[in-house]
Amino acid sequence: MKLSRFASAFMIGLAAFMIFEWLMLAKNLGSGPARSTAFYVIHAILICVNLVLAAVLGTIGWRSWRAGRGVK
Repeated sequence: MKLSRFASAFMIGLAAFMIFEWLMLAKNLGSGPARSTAFYVIHAILICVNLVLAAVLGTIGWRSWRAGRGVK
């Protein structure tokens, strides 16, 4: 897959930001006030889905970045 260098860098940066953001949310949920179990279940699902999306975006961005340099 070939994307522009800017698009590749943007995807890698977005993936890194998403991972940082959602891990910080998970950390903050663990140290915050007690809430209902449903609240934690829903947020755990959101965190998992977004971490998977970040991994997919990062992989696409990384592969595109490498393809732009001619490295396989």
